[in-house]
Amino acid sequence: MRFDVITLFPELFAPHLEVGVTRRAYAGGSLQLKLWPLRDFAEGNYRRVDDRPFGGGPGMVMMAPPLERALSAVRGARAQEAGEGEGAAPRAPLIHFSPTGRKLDQALVREIAAGSGAVLLCGRYEGIDQRFLDRHVDLEVSLGDFVLSGGELPALALLDAVARLQPGVLQDAASHQQDSFEDGLLDCPHYSRPEQLPRADGGVDAVPDVLLSGHHGRIARWRRERSLEITARRRVDLIEAARAAGRLSKEDERFLRSLKLDAAP
Repeated sequence: MRFDVITLFPELFAPHLEVGVTRRAYAGGSLQLKLWPLRDFAEGNYRRVDDRPFGGGPGMVMMAPPLERALSAVRGARAQEAGEGEGAAPRAPLIHFSPTGRKLDQALVREIAAGSGAVLLCGRYEGIDQRFLDRHVDLEVSLGDFVLSGGELPALALLDAVARLQPGVLQDAASHQQDSFEDGLLDCPHYSRPEQLPRADGGVDAVPDVLLSGHHGRIARWRRERSLEITARRRVDLIEAARAAGRLSKEDERFLRSLKLDAAP
C-alpha cells in the first residue's frame, strides 16, 4: 500500500516514520510513503504557490497550476513504479482534507486500509483554488468540526490509523480489534499494576475484582458492559447505530435498560 503526500511542509512527517509502533509499517514495507514538496513544482525565482483571492478578502489561496504539476508527477511516478503505462496504471484516489468533507471515523479508515493507497492533498492558507478541487479530488475528509492550520495533521492521523491495521504493526495482532469504534462502541476501561493505587486521603483505588478472577467469561462480560455503559452515557448516537445494525444482543439490551442514565454525571 502506497501513500503520496502533496505538502508544503514535508518535514512534519519525519517523526511519524521514525518513532512509535507505526514505524513498523514503513520499516517492514507494508506501507510506503512518498512526500512531494509542492514548491518543487512552482515556477519563478520565488517558487510561489499562492496568490490573492479573486473578489477580495483575507488570506491567500493555493494556486491550481503548481498543484496540477505536482499531481501529474505523482500519477506518473505511481504508474512507472507499477511497471505499466500511465493510462493503464491503477488510479489512486486523491483525498483532500477539508471541514466540508466526510468525517474521518474507523469505518472510513478500514475502507481506505482495504485499498492500495491514496494521494493525500494537504492544503494551507485560506484554501485551494476550487477549480483544482473540482477537477481532481475524489474524496474530501474532515477530522472534526474545528479549524487547523493545514492538512498535514489530518493526513498524519489518517496514516497512523491505517498503519495500525497493517499486519505485523501491533505486536498483538488482535489488539486493534478491541479499540474504540472497532465494534461500533467506545472501549472499556483498562487497568495494570499495582493492584491497589494509594490515594492522597489514605485510601486506595483497587483494580475491579472481576479482572483478577481469571474467569474469562465474566471478564469478557464485564468489559462488554463497561463498554456499553460508557458509550450510552457519552455517545448515545453510537448505541443507536449499533442497535440499528443489529450488533446488540438481548443481554446487551437488558443491561442498557438497567442503567440509570439520568444519574450520569
